[in-house]
Amino acid sequence: MVDRPPYVHRRWPNYSAPKLIFWASIFAALILFIILHSPPPDFSSDRRTTTTWGSLNWERRVQTSARTRSHSPSHSAGPGHLSVLVTGAAGFVGSHVSMALKRRGDGVVGLDNFNNYYDPSLKRARQKLLERAGVFVVEGDINDTALLNKLFDIVAFTHVMHLAAQAGVRYAMKNPSSYVHSNIAGLVSLFEVCKSANPQPAVVWASSSSVYGLNTKVPFAEKDRTDQPASLYAATKKAGEEIAHTYNHIYGLSITGLRFFTVYGPWGRPDMAYFFFTKDILKGKPIPIFEAPDDHGSVARDFTYIDDIVKGCVAAIDTAEKSTGSGGKKTGTAQLRVFNLGNTSPVPVTKLVSILENLLKKKAKKNVLPMPRNGDVLFTHANISYAKKELHYKPETDLQTGLKKFVDWYLDYYGSDKKSS
Repeated sequence: MVDRPPYVHRRWPNYSAPKLIFWASIFAALILFIILHSPPPDFSSDRRTTTTWGSLNWERRVQTSARTRSHSPSHSAGPGHLSVLVTGAAGFVGSHVSMALKRRGDGVVGLDNFNNYYDPSLKRARQKLLERAGVFVVEGDINDTALLNKLFDIVAFTHVMHLAAQAGVRYAMKNPSSYVHSNIAGLVSLFEVCKSANPQPAVVWASSSSVYGLNTKVPFAEKDRTDQPASLYAATKKAGEEIAHTYNHIYGLSITGLRFFTVYGPWGRPDMAYFFFTKDILKGKPIPIFEAPDDHGSVARDFTYIDDIVKGCVAAIDTAEKSTGSGGKKTGTAQLRVFNLGNTSPVPVTKLVSILENLLKKKAKKNVLPMPRNGDVLFTHANISYAKKELHYKPETDLQTGLKKFVDWYLDYYGSDKKSS
């Protein structure tokens, strides 16, 4: 008779068969709940990309887009010599950052899944602008590790600007799994490919001012507590910061996180208040104005113009040190940073509406409502001292000037407003 190892009978020491069946049923029910309450995946973009993904022509387009003006990509050589993968490149911030990098001579390859969280035609319009500037936007998902590995096989990226994410605070209540898929699983997928690359790229990624959550100390500084998220979106971004710390510590990835504060401007996101306020004011529809409880006035935001955000993003890339790992193995301590990128001037939403009324020459129909429990916070206010010191970040655009540029773009792009209907 062969003796069994002593651990065999201790594998499930405290669980009887009925208990195992009970917990297995609970787990199965939870998985089924998530599946049934999540929207069906959009396979339309997959059908468009599988026919061309990885073809010789596709590879040539990637290589051409990644080519620097100097034709010799180098991390240490600096601006004009960098080869950057920009995820979320057809998005609001991503398209602007891609253009800025390409204009100064860096090689830029975009990646975007063109999902339908908001009107995909706006993303396609941004894509056309990028293509005219020489930036090829690969259509694919950041969770597609085969695609990511292929891109790194073709191009030795010096940097990754990771801006792909599921955005929006309120939408998390309707489709929570999309936030886990994009903001957590997607981030891990990207880090996995980056840590195994040789050489490893430096990574700059978009966190969010939402991580400050219910923190009442203002202005928000990078060292303030971020353990009280007010929304699932904020929680996924906070989780991202912890995941970044892990990959930096274990694998030597150089990682910089950027906490954006309410970015606005031309080519913006239609789900943002300033954007749909403009649309609804022009259409004569009422707009919701949320007020804080206990007569504390209206909600306030630290609105930050897109050009200022782009300068901060580019400065983060330029000051990012090299990763210290090689082929998944850490060889030394790597840089790990987090910066606030804001405007330092919180503005009540009522003032935002007043500026829009003047610019549009039309009064808004205001529907004043109490602040709902949907994950939004009452105010945001950035302390940018650290970014000023390390990035020489200095926001220059006030809300009046920035909204004027946005309204000019909006009226030009939508014209008779047929596109936005």
